[in-house]
Amino acid sequence: MTTLTTPGPAVTAGPGGTPRRRIGRSTRKRAEIVFFVAPALILFVGFVIVPVALAAVYSLFNLPAAFRWDMLNADRFVGLDNYVRALTTPEFLKAIGNTFFILFLSLLIQGPLAIAVALLLHRRMKGRAVFRLMIFVPYVLAEVIAGLSWKLLLQPSGGVNAMLEGLGLGFLQANWLADPDIALWTIFFILTWKYIGFAILLMLAGLQGVPEELGEAAAIDGASWWQIQRHVTLPLLAPTIRIWAFLSIIGSLQVFDMVWVTVAPTVRQMATETMATYMVQQGQFAGQPGYGSAIAVILFVISLVIALVYQRFALRRDLAGAVTSGVR
Repeated sequence: MTTLTTPGPAVTAGPGGTPRRRIGRSTRKRAEIVFFVAPALILFVGFVIVPVALAAVYSLFNLPAAFRWDMLNADRFVGLDNYVRALTTPEFLKAIGNTFFILFLSLLIQGPLAIAVALLLHRRMKGRAVFRLMIFVPYVLAEVIAGLSWKLLLQPSGGVNAMLEGLGLGFLQANWLADPDIALWTIFFILTWKYIGFAILLMLAGLQGVPEELGEAAAIDGASWWQIQRHVTLPLLAPTIRIWAFLSIIGSLQVFDMVWVTVAPTVRQMATETMATYMVQQGQFAGQPGYGSAIAVILFVISLVIALVYQRFALRRDLAGAVTSGVR
């Protein structure tokens, strides 16, 4: 008996014995990756890498207020003088201290508060959806709108002092945004009101991944609700907490809008100046773009170092599970 076979498509060997069909498939895959990644890469280079590189170059010059680039004027080159000036200026050192003050308070207060509220809203209760919506609404408001609203409410004759007077707590009235002793605390309160909703939403998302069976098994063994949260829920929520802490650190280092909008320049320079507001004040409004560029580079380096250290020591275990080998 004769068996008829249909010849398949010919596969020719390429260099080194590799089939040409496999080479063509690999080339198409690379072309697809380049096609989809190129637009984002171009935007990233144009709006992140290039500005950072230009700021590093400008920081080495004493540029005029009009920011006219004069490469032939050798007197404009000052080397690292702008950096030395920044790191020896009390105003900038105070701005660094204020920035880290907001950063540490965010981690110490906003984090535990967000976890507590998330655990409460994670339980079955009437009106849970309404509470979640009310808590998240401030986060979706623009910073300028939120800042101007609080600026009006916190005026000496504003709504906050009027409410305290109506409740018989007139002794608590204060000039919240003009008193240097409490202005930074007021700014932190506004920032907490603005961003706590995002932290709570992130914690709630993390709680969705905690198996209920583990809590039920612990309850059967006699564990109380607090013991279940401490020994079961929080350890499983740790990756979400670490991600939130990273986002909070980076956001705290870049605080600008709320401080700039709500606090008057004189009070800001005395009590609430941050690295970002000091950079804009000196680089744009004080007519010192070279010095402002040096401040920008310092802020970038601080943020980069903190991000790399945090990723190396805090996010290491989370990132290790996300790395997968290529499938062949």
